[in-house]
Amino acid sequence: MDRHKLAQAASEAMWAGDRAAKLLGMKVEEVRPGCARLSMRVTRDMLNAYQTCHGGMIFALADAAFGYACNSHNQLAVAASCSIDFLSPARSGDVLTATAVELARAGRAGVYEVRVENQGGAVVATFRGRSTTIRGHWVNPQGAGP
Repeated sequence: MDRHKLAQAASEAMWAGDRAAKLLGMKVEEVRPGCARLSMRVTRDMLNAYQTCHGGMIFALADAAFGYACNSHNQLAVAASCSIDFLSPARSGDVLTATAVELARAGRAGVYEVRVENQGGAVVATFRGRSTTIRGHWVNPQGAGP
């Protein structure tokens, strides 16, 4: 199976069990080797006392994009560390898109950068994550399940 098909198959296997992303209304827009793009509409239930999107919701979207990107090589990977910088508020009705890009991968470690933007292209947050691989794969190279 080629790398792009393998990345897609791994993301489909992840999505099947990703209850948190589904609960928050996230959508997997694109996954390719080392990259992922997810979106989420901000709902009223995601607002904080300032009537802006709670930072934890934005973090969850960025973290999910990071997760799909670092697992796109079909090697199970988990977060080892991550940080986020909030740059502008998101409001009810905004559609946020998180785009994760692999910066480096060596041995069991990977480093990823995620940019979260609203529907107008304004940067809401930037996120940086470091992943580590663990034993296992999402699918076997021939395309069967885990």
